[in-house]
Amino acid sequence: MSKNTGASRFRRVDVDEYDENKYVEDVDESPTSTGPNEQEVASLLQQGENVEALKRVLSNPPTGSKNQAAKDQAGRLVLRVLLAFKRSEVDKGIKALDSKELDLLMKYIYRGFENPADDSSSSTLLVWHEKAYAVGGLGSIVRVLTDRKTV
Repeated sequence: MSKNTGASRFRRVDVDEYDENKYVEDVDESPTSTGPNEQEVASLLQQGENVEALKRVLSNPPTGSKNQAAKDQAGRLVLRVLLAFKRSEVDKGIKALDSKELDLLMKYIYRGFENPADDSSSSTLLVWHEKAYAVGGLGSIVRVLTDRKTV
């Protein structure tokens, strides 16, 4: 038999605090970025340094920004960088990324699937998705699909 302790501490929990209708989303206090520097990335692409251009374009994403124009511009720039890679160079580009950059790349790949630039971009994005999945695994996809911060 359990002993009656007479404890009433559990009754001090305010259950209304956990009401779904009163939920306030966490506010990120970090400064929002404006996106990657387009001129810097364009110069790297002209020099043929595709891997460095990929790292630069993923280093400053506008994920916390509410400015849709900045997100659209960053998405177009990432797609431009991805299309600059040859199919044989994709593995080298993927291996140069850490796990956070790989998750961000997957976000941009899915965004590219939503808004394809032209007919050839979807096939290129499928190649990138295959290679990123091979490195990041299913966890990368789950993290991208459950993350609230969009690109």
